Amino acid sequence: MCASSKKEILQLPLKVILTEEGVSQFIRQKKRLLRFKLADNVEESGIKFTEFTPSSLQQMMHLDYVSKLEISMPEFGSSRQEIMDLSKLIVFSVLYKQFDRQILTALLETNCIRHHNRANPAQLLDEKTQIPDNILRSRMVGKAAVINQAREKILEPIWDSIVNNDELSPEEKNINLLMAEKFLNRLSLFNWYIIVKFFKSDGFDEMLSSIRSTLHDFMDKSKIAEYISLMVMELALNSENTNMKKVARVLYRGLDDVDTLIFDPDIRSKIIQELEKKHEFVFISWKLGGGSTSIGKQGRLQITLYNKNDEFQEFKENVEGKKSANLNKKSLIDFYKEGQEGADLGLYYLSYLDEACKKENVKFESLVNQFASNDLTVISLTFNF
Repeated sequence: MCASSKKEILQLPLKVILTEEGVSQFIRQKKRLLRFKLADNVEESGIKFTEFTPSSLQQMMHLDYVSKLEISMPEFGSSRQEIMDLSKLIVFSVLYKQFDRQILTALLETNCIRHHNRANPAQLLDEKTQIPDNILRSRMVGKAAVINQAREKILEPIWDSIVNNDELSPEEKNINLLMAEKFLNRLSLFNWYIIVKFFKSDGFDEMLSSIRSTLHDFMDKSKIAEYISLMVMELALNSENTNMKKVARVLYRGLDDVDTLIFDPDIRSKIIQELEKKHEFVFISWKLGGGSTSIGKQGRLQITLYNKNDEFQEFKENVEGKKSANLNKKSLIDFYKEGQEGADLGLYYLSYLDEACKKENVKFESLVNQFASNDLTVISLTFNF
C-alpha cells in the first residue's frame, strides 16, 4: 500500500468540480472553467482532464479547491491500476486534511495553550485564530533547525517501534516509515507555528504525546485506503459486466453463454463500441467532505457508482422525494446476497472494509438504490474519518 500513486501521470477522463475557493482562484489566474452535467443531473463548474499528475491533483485537494471528482467509462478493466491509484490518492487527501484538523484540535487542548491564552488574552490561539500565511512565514524565518528538531523528536519513538516490529516485512517497514513522514509533511503552517512556538516550553511533552497518538491513529486509518480502492474497483467491474451482457444479448441473439462471450477480445471490443455509441457508461464520483466551513463534515468522503447514463432524470426526482415508490433501497451486503455476480469476491472485500472501519473507528455506511423503470442502480459508500 502506498500513500499516493507510483505513476507520474494518470490517464483517466476526470472531471474535477471546484469549491467556491477553487473557482475564485482559477478566475484570478484567468483560467477557463467548464460547465458540465454530472451523473446526478446537477450542473457544476470545474475542469476536465484526460491525463494528470497525482501530485498536482492532491495539491488542489489540499488547498480545498476540490469538492467532487467524477469519471465515466464504458469499461474499467484496462484502467484498473489507474482507477485504484486515483481512489487511494483521494482517500489519502481526505486523511491528510483530517489529520491536520485533529492535530490542531489536540494542540489547542493542551495546558501549554491554555496557559498562553490566560497570559495573553490579546493573542489568543484557538479555533477562531486566523493568521495569514505570509505573516506565519515571516515569523518562522530562521526556525528551520527547530522544525527539524521537533520533527525528529515526534518521529523518533515511532520510527523505533516500526523498525523493531518483527511482524512487519522490510517493505512494510519502509512503507510505514514513509507514511509517518508524509503525514507530518502535510501539517499546516499554523500547526508548525504552534509546535515551534512551544518547543522549548515545560509542557511540550503533552503536545508531543498528542501528536504521536494522533499520528498513530491516522497511520492505522490509512490501511483502509487499499480496501476502499479494491471495493470501488470490484463494484465498477460488476456494473461494467452487467452492461456488457445486456448489449451482448442484443448483438448475439440466440447465444446462451454470454459470460464467456464478453471476455473474447474481439467481441468485447465490439461491445465496448456499442456501449460508447449508446452512451451507457459506468460513473464513479467522489464527494469530499462539506468544505472548510461545514463543521463536522470535513472528514467525510462519499463514493457513488451509477451503472447507466440513458436518463438520470428519474434518479434526480427520486432524490427530491417525488417518486419514492419506484425506489428499491437496501444495504450493499443485502444487494450482494441477492445473487449479484461476483458476490463472493464482493462480500470478501466488503467484509474486510467493514471490519477495518470498525477497528479504526471510521463510520462506514453503504446503500444501494435501484430504480425499476430504467434499471438504474446507484451504490453509495460513505465514510467519516
